[in-house]
Amino acid sequence: MKKRILLVEDSPSLASVYESYLEQEDFLIITVGTGKEALIQISREPPEVILLDLKLPDMDGMDILKKIHQEQIPSNVIIITAHGSIDIAVNAMQFGSFDFLVKPFDAKRLKITVNNALKNLALTQEVATMRESFDRNHYEGFIGESLAMQGVYRIIDSAAMSNATIFITGESGTGKEVCANAVHNRSPRKSNAFIALNCGAIPKDLMESEIFGHVKGAFTGAQSNRDGAATQAHKGTLFLDEICEMDLDLQTKLLRFIQTGTFQPVGGSQLETVDVRFVCATNKDPWKEVQEGRFREDLYYRLHVIPIQLPPLRDRETDVKLLIDRLLAQYSEEENKSFTQFSPDAIRAMMDHNWPGNVRELQNVIRNIVVLNTGSEVTLEMIPPPVNMGTFAPVTTKPIAPETTSAQPATSESATVDDSSTITPLWKVEKDAIERAIDMCDGNIPKAAALLDVSASTIYRKKERWES
Repeated sequence: MKKRILLVEDSPSLASVYESYLEQEDFLIITVGTGKEALIQISREPPEVILLDLKLPDMDGMDILKKIHQEQIPSNVIIITAHGSIDIAVNAMQFGSFDFLVKPFDAKRLKITVNNALKNLALTQEVATMRESFDRNHYEGFIGESLAMQGVYRIIDSAAMSNATIFITGESGTGKEVCANAVHNRSPRKSNAFIALNCGAIPKDLMESEIFGHVKGAFTGAQSNRDGAATQAHKGTLFLDEICEMDLDLQTKLLRFIQTGTFQPVGGSQLETVDVRFVCATNKDPWKEVQEGRFREDLYYRLHVIPIQLPPLRDRETDVKLLIDRLLAQYSEEENKSFTQFSPDAIRAMMDHNWPGNVRELQNVIRNIVVLNTGSEVTLEMIPPPVNMGTFAPVTTKPIAPETTSAQPATSESATVDDSSTITPLWKVEKDAIERAIDMCDGNIPKAAALLDVSASTIYRKKERWES
């Protein structure tokens, strides 16, 4: 497909010259003479490159550039003006201009600039795609950059576009409903309803009505017809949480509903048909529930099409620091508090805790801290038990740097900036500091990263570079 170039130039003669400069290139060139026409073209289908004259009859080209920048339109803008100055160039660059051409310019200069803009745009889009796919620290309500969570994100990306049933497993507090929402939000059904039912929280004699609805007079208290979750989720997603808590008799009706897409409301005689995507979840081992007779085997195979196993927080150590920073900022804003960081001892306590309640427990702990305390820094004393009861040595605030003693004279590798005869390369100083932090944390890289106030992924990347 040809790359689209939008030429915004009010002089027909100059526009014709620029078009001739680019005619040998494989471009689709669209030429307009006013700012209004340019904005219409940009909103209709953003071109890859915009050649923008600043002096237009109906508006200043800089206003168009600002609009492109504010709305994050994916186009590279090349400013064209006969009034070249440093101030104009600086302003243009501040608002995202890729380059700056001062009239007059020749064909070679224009071709090189346009092709550079196209290459830059392609590279930017490729980097954005890679970040979106492989280096995400947040995703549809999840916060996490660990390898375990990257795997979850990729499964959701792949599965969301289909109608296949998703079966989510994981301990309480790992984010099963967040996962179900992510599947829905990434699917073609995202503009329709997401209906969630907790099968363990609704009495079993009411559960059938909650799913399929009921007609007036179906049972005591049924004073009018009522749509159930199945009807409400038509064209959308039905999420059945804690599916293994469902009564066996209702499991039979659910299986028939999944197989046929039809059901009868409680007390009704007419079959209703709906188009629903099923997502279910449990904090139990579903196959064990099947083996022990509490969950139908045929329903298990019908639901267990695409499994997603959510990792417990103790297996996501690289995410704990990221989570506590994000949650502290969020809750401080909500509660109108001024907390901005955790002290080193407090970070160590949070990193040492096993988090049996997973992310939900972490959320509750940080909410407790923010609500019951004031200040800018969270200290160890503010952290509630049992999180603050771990056994660990206090964290020193002394800067981490290579140590020397009188018995061990400093070498060129451990020289400090006070040694005027030798300067240690900055990468070496950084490497020594990181390696010493890892040693102090008994090889635990996530803890070392938290104390150094960097992400664990940064340390992993640097170590890989040093070892290659």
